[in-house]
Amino acid sequence: MGNRVAREDFEWVYSDQPHADRRKEILAKYPEIKSLMGPDPRLKWIVCTMVAVQFLAFFLVKDLPWKWVLFWTYAFGSCINHSMTLAIHEISHNTAFGNNRAKWNRWFAIFANLPVGLPYSASFKRYHLDHHRYLGGDGVDVDIPTDFEGWFFCTRLRKLIWIMFQPLFYAVRPLYINPKPISQLELINTAVQLAFNALLYWVWGAKPLVYMLMGSLLGMGLHPISGHFIAEHYMFLKGHETYSYYGSLNLLTFNVGYHNEHHDFPSIPGRRLPMVKKIAAEYYKDLPCYTSWVKVLYDFIMDDQLSPYSRVKRRLTGDIKQE
Repeated sequence: MGNRVAREDFEWVYSDQPHADRRKEILAKYPEIKSLMGPDPRLKWIVCTMVAVQFLAFFLVKDLPWKWVLFWTYAFGSCINHSMTLAIHEISHNTAFGNNRAKWNRWFAIFANLPVGLPYSASFKRYHLDHHRYLGGDGVDVDIPTDFEGWFFCTRLRKLIWIMFQPLFYAVRPLYINPKPISQLELINTAVQLAFNALLYWVWGAKPLVYMLMGSLLGMGLHPISGHFIAEHYMFLKGHETYSYYGSLNLLTFNVGYHNEHHDFPSIPGRRLPMVKKIAAEYYKDLPCYTSWVKVLYDFIMDDQLSPYSRVKRRLTGDIKQE
């Protein structure tokens, strides 16, 4: 199904990532952007509402026939669980309670993790901040696929399978690329999540548990929202390693589509990123962007020039400070 992708390696560059320099230029020209930094007071209430909605969904699906459990798992559960992972992404930048209450953010992320079913919030923060500091950094940025992924998933059918199993690769990849000692918070995250999963099964049975776990796996696999995994940093155009998306699904994803803006200013909550684009419009108007994550997924699968190798990588030098 499709020709083998010709690319046999990543796009190696010997320049720094563009976001730090652009951030300095924008702040020098528009210092008022600093006022957008800081916590989003709405975020914690939105997350609590989403958790409550999923708890209600757990109750409602427990007595449904299995065919309807599976239907609502993909039609609704996958959407809200993927949205919750992006809420956890927001919280990882301390946008729920601010930098002065960093631990509050970490505990709140574990709470937000509950309806996702897979204990990952504590680990995600450790690796995600490295992704910002060392974008494309060889051996550090675990958002970059492994050489095996680039070599094997090189036809249309294999790329489709790779997208379907994205959650698996994101879970395993850090253990291979950049393994870190397990932290106490990761152990707590895992214990709390497993206890919650067991309680859910004991109280309401298998159907809510399947709805929760399958919703997360399907939502981060072949799903319209999961187009952001490909859209953010896969090199559709040579010389560009970060792309923004300005479509309606930003409403469900805490504006994660504003990805150039996010990497330029990771301490600005997603709700305020459109204001960055508006204030510093000349810095973003000519950058390549998307309006459809579904089209991104389709193009990635069907374009024989694109594969997991379509990422910019750089070798890091100097003192590397990881989370």
